[in-house]
Amino acid sequence: MTMEEIREDQADGTVARVAAIDIAKASGVVCMRLPHERIEGRRVQQVWTVASTTNAITELGDRLVCQGVQRVVMEATGTYWKAFFYLLEARGLECWLVNAREVKNVPGRPKTDKLDAVWLAKLAERGMVRASFVPPKPVRRLRDLTRTRIAFTQDRTRHKHRVEKALEDAQIKLSTVVSDLFGVSGRAMLDALVAGERNPRTLADLARGSLIKKHDALIEALTGQFEDHHGHLLRILLDTIDHFTAQINELDRRINALLHTMTAPPSDGAEASAAADASGRPGHDLIQCLDAIPGVGETTAQIVLAEIGLDMSRFPTADHLVSWAKLCPRTIQSGTKNTAGPAGQGNPWLKGALGEAASAAARTDTFLGARYRRIVKRRGHAKALVAVARTILVIAWHLINDADARYQDLGADWHQHHLNTTRRTRDLVRQLQALGHQVTLAPAA
Repeated sequence: MTMEEIREDQADGTVARVAAIDIAKASGVVCMRLPHERIEGRRVQQVWTVASTTNAITELGDRLVCQGVQRVVMEATGTYWKAFFYLLEARGLECWLVNAREVKNVPGRPKTDKLDAVWLAKLAERGMVRASFVPPKPVRRLRDLTRTRIAFTQDRTRHKHRVEKALEDAQIKLSTVVSDLFGVSGRAMLDALVAGERNPRTLADLARGSLIKKHDALIEALTGQFEDHHGHLLRILLDTIDHFTAQINELDRRINALLHTMTAPPSDGAEASAAADASGRPGHDLIQCLDAIPGVGETTAQIVLAEIGLDMSRFPTADHLVSWAKLCPRTIQSGTKNTAGPAGQGNPWLKGALGEAASAAARTDTFLGARYRRIVKRRGHAKALVAVARTILVIAWHLINDADARYQDLGADWHQHHLNTTRRTRDLVRQLQALGHQVTLAPAA
């Protein structure tokens, strides 16, 4: 098949030579559909099973390349798709990962792995599937590190809660006096308890900083029934917390080192800085740009880059990125009725980081904080946070996409300067009339 024929097929949305894989844990069912050699308009279909091993998948890639397959489509089945996707992609094939919800077979038909592979191949050859976002290998490595760090941080937090429960079991009310149980003073008292110290006054003398003023309260809180059993349990928990802390610090080091080796592709419209963008923008520069957004710290910026990547060409506009992240309501239209459905699940790692950033930004005296306070009055706390998270993601898209863009806060009073005064006046008059007042407006002197 010539390149001209391939381009012509792809122009009208169809793919002449396609393969689809229905993936399971130990194997995958492959369906390959090709044009008939002699009869025009007829398709030839082959279905066979391939083991999910490296050698078997490599042989599959060689066979597909020899047949001139233009696209390989597979469902996102757990983590089992990764072996097929990565190995076939390395073989030079165009691989598409599709959402299983979007390629379900029609109801009333038998469901087998073979029929699923055939159905997926037919959808793929007619251009009726959309490829999911699969980042390149450096971004995938960054994802692994950031997601592992999140998991370790959550595990460390759970163990800290277990420490507090163990103290409560021993009638030690230290957390009622100390704001940070694992700060300098709190950790010194915990280590002393593990070492065998039981005198409340001696333990209270370990306080540092502002806790010195709470000496009497500390003595009362540290008076309890702490036994050797609690000491052994506390030692195990503290060692586990220290282990997680060391692992998190190591992950931080690896993430920073990886970001220094990663570069974003040059932006399309940067004429003024074309020479500087020729080799791409370093990842640590993007971290500094995102760090300027209120509520976004270095850790959140690293998670955002790990989840959406450094190449915004995959998302033509900021709205495409917001829709992919499921931070906008779903439109439901039937006849003349238009409603907004739930946003959907989206990427939990990205939405979690943006949610924390939105919560922090909502407490600031900035444009984002004013936006939260403006929306929360009529839409509620949860929807206001989603709106602020969406705004943060839009800002991040522009900062990553444009090499010359820098964040500049509009100020907390931006909405006041851009209000529609006629509409605002009408709303206030309506509210006063609803309270039983008769309103007469007169121009100010």
